Amino acid sequence: MSHDETSSRIKVEDSESRRIRVGVGGWTYEPWRDNFYPKGLPHARELAYASQQLTAIEVNGTFYSTFKPATFAKWRDETPEGFVFSMKAHRFTTHRKDLSTAAESVQRFVDSGLAELGDKLGPVVWQLMPSTKFDAQNIGAFLALLPPEVAGRPLRHVLDARHDSFLCEEYLDLARSHDCATVHADSDTYPAIADAGSELAYLRLMRTESGCPTGYAADTLAQWAAGARAWTAKSPRHEVFMYFISGAKERAPAAAMETLRQLGAG
Repeated sequence: MSHDETSSRIKVEDSESRRIRVGVGGWTYEPWRDNFYPKGLPHARELAYASQQLTAIEVNGTFYSTFKPATFAKWRDETPEGFVFSMKAHRFTTHRKDLSTAAESVQRFVDSGLAELGDKLGPVVWQLMPSTKFDAQNIGAFLALLPPEVAGRPLRHVLDARHDSFLCEEYLDLARSHDCATVHADSDTYPAIADAGSELAYLRLMRTESGCPTGYAADTLAQWAAGARAWTAKSPRHEVFMYFISGAKERAPAAAMETLRQLGAG
């Protein structure tokens, strides 16, 4: 591994912000080969490179396809110590009207090889359909299906609720009762659900703009960074996962790296 690839990782590990993870969704995206990955970098090296510039990646491929344990082990081995993957659960588990019927597919996803990631396994994200409204019985039945561990390793669950009906204390109380965090979206489309009672803040920032070299304006990123610091200052158990996703996706890596720089990790 080259000095250039390791330099940012060394700074991240020395940072006081190590409980704040910042990254993007996935690592295979053609436009990133023009403005993020070095020219000529083999596609097979893209994950290794991205994991040196960022501190986490949300894996979106698992939302659409099923992967084998060997693939998860490969991702683990290609990334440095301290790096973390958030895993987006397969859409078959959550894109259904009656969520109480998802038991078999939930367990199938959890047992597909997540344990192979070891210490690099971060939160598991369960993304609901945008049309799914909050119904305490339906959502409660689904949350009760989420297993607390896999192969003896504790699991952290995050619900990506995409309907405004989830903006209520009844939902937040229900999610907390099942030890499930909730996505906070910075989006023109999806609700910004804030849960002050959770120890895990999971942010999906979806307003990157192509005309801004860092996706978001630097002062806006400074506000997100300050908020993340304030969150982790609450207790040693408080963590933040911040992902730049959607919007002008070609700017997502720059937004993540500028945020890490503002956090003192770049």
